[in-house]
Amino acid sequence: MLATGLLQAGPTNAVAAPSFVASAPAESCTANAGPYQRQLEKRLGLPVDGRMSQADCVAIRKVQRDLKLTPANGFPDLKTYRYTLVYDASRNPNAGKRCPVRTYRVTCVDLSRQILWVQKGTKVVFRPVPVRSGRPGLETRTGWQRIYRKNRTFFSTVYDGAPMPFSQFFNGGQALHGTYKDLFESGSGGCVNMYVKDAERLYRLLGVGDRLYVFGRKPNRAVGNPDAAKADAIVADAFGGHLIPVDVPLDDPLR
Repeated sequence: MLATGLLQAGPTNAVAAPSFVASAPAESCTANAGPYQRQLEKRLGLPVDGRMSQADCVAIRKVQRDLKLTPANGFPDLKTYRYTLVYDASRNPNAGKRCPVRTYRVTCVDLSRQILWVQKGTKVVFRPVPVRSGRPGLETRTGWQRIYRKNRTFFSTVYDGAPMPFSQFFNGGQALHGTYKDLFESGSGGCVNMYVKDAERLYRLLGVGDRLYVFGRKPNRAVGNPDAAKADAIVADAFGGHLIPVDVPLDDPLR
């Protein structure tokens, strides 16, 4: 448990959202207000006024230290806000209750945040992983789906024999499968792509007849003005990707 600007994580499969708790400042902090001042104030449970206070600065700096961000100076920038969103998504993916809770396993594909997880009831049995869904004109089909075919070593019959390792087909030619390409460029031909290691783990977990629920809409990347990006787009652009160093343990609670 962290003392100041607390980012508190529950058990691995906890469904309650992790929370920040700010306490009285223990040391001087002199950062100015920044572009994500209000968002971080709200996330930290601080007074939302858009103005930097000593308590705000210390709380934000503590979070930056806990997330191993540099510089950890209390300035509320996009990087800090993005990491808090990614952390929230990794710990409690269904906080918005958009993926239906059932007694059986449901694979949740969130197009808005470009992540996938599996839940059974309220228990997360496969932690969120980044995915790449269909590009404009070839969108991944939404709604309830069902896995009807599995193939460990499938090659595309449409896209020049492209490898589709650990394929699990759920709607026509659309499948969950691994890719050796960059997840953060463009989009797929309608399939839900993920890193091969994640696709293999998912392949071992699911079976023919398992249900999927695909929801949301793939966001546009805020390349021109990242400070104007919505929260979902920020997560989609950063979750598990090249913008997050490998030394940030998203699978483990922060201590």
